[in-house]
Amino acid sequence: MHKRSQLQLFIAQFLTLLLGLVHAAPPTSCSQTPFPEVCNHFLDTAVNLEEITKPSFRDLALKVTMDQAIRAHHLVSTKDLGPFDKRAKLAWTDCQELYEDSVHLLNRSMSSNDPVDTQTWLSAAIANHQTCQNGFSDFNISSYNLPSMLGNFSKLVRNSLAINKAASAPTGLRSVKSDGRARRLLSDGFPEWVSSADRKLLQAGEAVPGADLVVAQDGSGNFKTITDALDAATKMRSGSKRFVIHVKKGVYNENIKVKKTLRNIMFVGDGISATVVTGSKNQQDGSTTFRSATFGVSGDGFIARDMTFENTAGPQKHQAVAFRSGSDFSVFYRCSFIGYQDTLYVYSQRQFYRECDIYGTQDFIFGDAVAVLQNCNIYVRKPISDQKNTITAQGRKDPNENTGIVIHNSRVMAASDLKPVQGSFKTYLGRPWQKYSRTVFMKSTLDGLIDPAGWLPWNGKFALSTLYYGEYMNIGPAAVTSGRVNWPGYHVIKSSTEASQFTVGNFLAGGSWLPGTGVPFDSGL
Repeated sequence: MHKRSQLQLFIAQFLTLLLGLVHAAPPTSCSQTPFPEVCNHFLDTAVNLEEITKPSFRDLALKVTMDQAIRAHHLVSTKDLGPFDKRAKLAWTDCQELYEDSVHLLNRSMSSNDPVDTQTWLSAAIANHQTCQNGFSDFNISSYNLPSMLGNFSKLVRNSLAINKAASAPTGLRSVKSDGRARRLLSDGFPEWVSSADRKLLQAGEAVPGADLVVAQDGSGNFKTITDALDAATKMRSGSKRFVIHVKKGVYNENIKVKKTLRNIMFVGDGISATVVTGSKNQQDGSTTFRSATFGVSGDGFIARDMTFENTAGPQKHQAVAFRSGSDFSVFYRCSFIGYQDTLYVYSQRQFYRECDIYGTQDFIFGDAVAVLQNCNIYVRKPISDQKNTITAQGRKDPNENTGIVIHNSRVMAASDLKPVQGSFKTYLGRPWQKYSRTVFMKSTLDGLIDPAGWLPWNGKFALSTLYYGEYMNIGPAAVTSGRVNWPGYHVIKSSTEASQFTVGNFLAGGSWLPGTGVPFDSGL
């Protein structure tokens, strides 16, 4: 028999064997995936079967998905954009970047033995696919014949997500290392993944020890603009050591992008009110939501301390992002995020916010990251006359994603411009941007501006039975839950065991990486 035919027969027999073992091991066959017909098709026609040396259903599924990610990126990046108008070209440019990132994420997933990491990176790939489509929706234009195979790629990623989750612990993703040892906290209360050097940087008070570059508008530093400093950092840095950029007080009118290749960058300002990065890009004036960010970060391990990021477009301009993070293990300490609609884009991967201020009107904390905001102040601003305020809009598209937004030990209140007219506008804790939207408010103070219903539908009954919205031991005038929505997916959490799933230690696995940043945090409830 031909070598290729023998290997194909082996794969078929292997899958049949797995089907017979469903009671002895986690479900690992196409029949248990969300899209079994796509799974079967691509496994039956898998390329380069000769390269498969390890009989692992999870590995095979990831390899097939990786092959499709490469193909998707090639098709998107080689598209002739000549016939398209400016807005369509912008949306296509987003797609090129997003699919390039998905190739990177799939590659990392294939080489990882940590199911939590893989689940995070596959969830981010799903966010990338959705964001590519969102760019065209932002402009209310067709997708200009996006390759039909992108739909299959999305289904393959979701299948891989289900397979990876099934192959991990039966109880789901847990805050334990792969060897079963509990993730420990260091004696100073920080998690292991933050190095001692990073802890010193974050706890250094006003001083900025060991800054590699200094940005100062008065000429007292290495550069006058953040853009120039980042360009220099790209050329200067080597290895994975933390690279610190001190941005002295001033208002920096720049649109900043920290690329995926710039890892472990730290920005330190002179204080929330002193160092301000500002911009005004927005959807109404021709930017996609993704591209509108005043400051966007893709490089892993990003840290920011004592800075303000703002978008001044105003509520009438709709989507206008102040800050976007797609940085895994990113940390924000004593920072302020100021905007109106879509202020803080917690785009993807693992993120932690401590003692930060967030200002906005509609969906102003949104995205599909694994994000915890702890000891933060959330300020609701005055919207335009026909708007309702919604604090969160979480974008979990698949039930197997490990993503969500958790607001812990924080305070929700009216900003100064809303207070005088607070009774004229309704404010809600959130609404479901995607089908499996997940958001939890825990042990936070909810001032009287929150509507008694608490949560707002997105569109009719969409997602009301599939979302997960929870409240646990909140206090304040609006913390009473007797008048809350009666959706199947809404939960008044009464069990500390259930609530503990959403702590920094469990939901964010923060004990393994936060200590090295030096940011104080509470691992449990």
